[in-house]
Amino acid sequence: MSLSLVAPSASGFAQAPASSAARPAAKSSARKPYQSGELQGDERILQALNRFSFGPRPGDLEAVRALGPGKAGLAGKTGLDRWFAQQLHPETINNADLEARLAEFPAMRDSTEDLLYRLPSGAVIRQAANGKAPIPQPAALHAIYTDEIARYQARQEKKQEKQQVAMNASVTPAQVPRSMNGMNTDQTNVAAAAESGQMMAPPADSDSEPAPPSESQIASILSLDSQARLNRLSAMPQPEFDAFRKALKGPQRASLSAGLNPAQKEFVAALEGPQRVINDELAAQRLTRDIYSNAQLQEVMTDFWLNHFNVYLHKNEETPYYLVSYERDVIRPRALGKFEDLLEATAHSPAMLLYLDNSSSMGPDSPAAEKTKIAAARHPDKKKAAPEGLNENYARELMELHTLGVNGGYTQADVTQVARVLTGWTVDKPQRGGGFKFDENRHEPGTKKVLGKKIKEHGEQEGRQLLHMLATRPATAKFVCRKLAVRFVGDDPPQALIDRMAKSYLHSGGDISAVLTTLYRSPEFWSAGDYRAKVKTPIEFIASAARAGNAQIDTMQPLVNALHDMGMPLYGAVPPTGYKWDAADWVSTGALVNRMNFALNFAANKLPGVTTTWTPQPGTLTTQIDNGVSQRTIAYSPAITAAMGPSSAPSPDTEEQRLEALLVAGGVSDSTRAAVLDQFQAQTQNAQTQNAQNQMNAKPLPVAAKPMNPAQTAKALEKQDQLLAGLLLGSPEFQRR
Repeated sequence: MSLSLVAPSASGFAQAPASSAARPAAKSSARKPYQSGELQGDERILQALNRFSFGPRPGDLEAVRALGPGKAGLAGKTGLDRWFAQQLHPETINNADLEARLAEFPAMRDSTEDLLYRLPSGAVIRQAANGKAPIPQPAALHAIYTDEIARYQARQEKKQEKQQVAMNASVTPAQVPRSMNGMNTDQTNVAAAAESGQMMAPPADSDSEPAPPSESQIASILSLDSQARLNRLSAMPQPEFDAFRKALKGPQRASLSAGLNPAQKEFVAALEGPQRVINDELAAQRLTRDIYSNAQLQEVMTDFWLNHFNVYLHKNEETPYYLVSYERDVIRPRALGKFEDLLEATAHSPAMLLYLDNSSSMGPDSPAAEKTKIAAARHPDKKKAAPEGLNENYARELMELHTLGVNGGYTQADVTQVARVLTGWTVDKPQRGGGFKFDENRHEPGTKKVLGKKIKEHGEQEGRQLLHMLATRPATAKFVCRKLAVRFVGDDPPQALIDRMAKSYLHSGGDISAVLTTLYRSPEFWSAGDYRAKVKTPIEFIASAARAGNAQIDTMQPLVNALHDMGMPLYGAVPPTGYKWDAADWVSTGALVNRMNFALNFAANKLPGVTTTWTPQPGTLTTQIDNGVSQRTIAYSPAITAAMGPSSAPSPDTEEQRLEALLVAGGVSDSTRAAVLDQFQAQTQNAQTQNAQNQMNAKPLPVAAKPMNPAQTAKALEKQDQLLAGLLLGSPEFQRR
């Protein structure tokens, strides 16, 4: 099936009655009925659900429609108006289901300092291994630390062995004494290896690789109650534990976690690798929010700001730990508030200061720099460390990417002055999870001049004055509002819309909710030509598929892996620019193939821990409205139920209609529908041909095959629906929002 991303065709205008042609020309001055260029009815609701959320779930359209006209104090408000107003206030939305799901990620509630203590980074482990930091005494933490120290020491030993092998291989016969007098066995072997031109392998260590456990030993451990199981695991020496984990098969891995609460599951995962726990939980909670949160606009805006104020996950060993607080405490609570508050919070964030190197910036004339100069003069022969000095990375990105934009009217001289203003903005003991610190000794003294305005010497307050100046500039308003318009309207949004949004920004003091309200009320947002015209990014595609399919997800790892395959790993944008929202970055033959493969595997329940149900028992449709968001039970419509009869299964045509209404709000084009059914038939025929070939190769049955029983019929129907659902999720209409 073709996956070309094409804009939906424009709807036709109403035509005049045929009898009008017989009227005299002079009397044919009647106007044609007015038809607005804006979306109307359900398409209007779907436009909002597609743009202000990660995609509608089954029943969301009906839920918004059912909100109806406004009541007291909301006269004239439509159900959609009420839904949008509620989305602007996430604190009013019931998210009990989401909070229950987030309880599976206990590390995401901790401070950075506590995370680095409970789930130590590589730096903390190296300090502990070298005696520069204590090993915690509580049994669970002690086991995590000692296992990681053992792995670190094993890596160091292997590294030394490789270096020794390389040194041995480089030894020539002339460098080895010929006399055997005083030469030990190892030296003899070195000489022999050198003469033969072969490398000498390090001696085998029989204790380094314990034998894998037997099935009976594994079963014995898995049969223990939860606490006894944890005690047994924590008492295992590191090599034994690693061998045990490697030996576990899929069902056994599930049994290992059976009966454990989230904190206990986290402990077991930490025994295998504490740093990975942070990365896994960080990504999992992000996708959990995107898929299951009822406060969808807050999550969409969190995604927007995490990209705008991008921080790369692998900048250093501490960054993943700081990203937990960065998203939780800096970005999400301010996603719909004042831009200046968000800007200042990111500027004070250790995650940002470390990512863009401002934490290491030092004023050229600061007391710390002067001290360094004096020390260098006193000891000219002493080996000098890499010199610290003024770092302009954050200053440049602050103006180019966070506020003014590349054409925002600043110069290189302004970049240097901003860097001077922000000297001293650093992080206190980052390897231990310290917070923001203003270091007066590293701050550049004197008056600075930025964008033609003087900033008098005033320590940390200089930076606050600078951020206020940048946040309130008209160039910042236009730059930020254009990015919002690209995200919500189109890749090349109308300038008139950007200007109105920028005016709202400046009038409201940078209130993002006010700017989004202006966007919501604009005719450009509701243009019929922009309906389902924005190409989904990979994260939008995956989250919307999970939402449309009402997926039950026990582990987010398959979705995290799929995002990586599609070129959009979470927190994985290396440059400060983040990911782009334009279609050009996400549309290619390879990208569309990856999306179709994901859709088919997702729909067929081939992603471990991700379950969808496409063929429920016939029944009635029920919709429960909760804070404007529906909770809906998928079921056959009465018409399809009647068509099924007592023994017949729905046809591919009727099932396509049911699944299309379920998955692709607004439906698909006739050509897409035909392509889905054609592809369904082609793949079904291929499967039948393969089955027939397998049967020919198999031994003949002694009796005629019995007709399929109801369970077999249901299984066949489910497979049919899985293929149809996967093809619909890969359709051009679902690829756009």
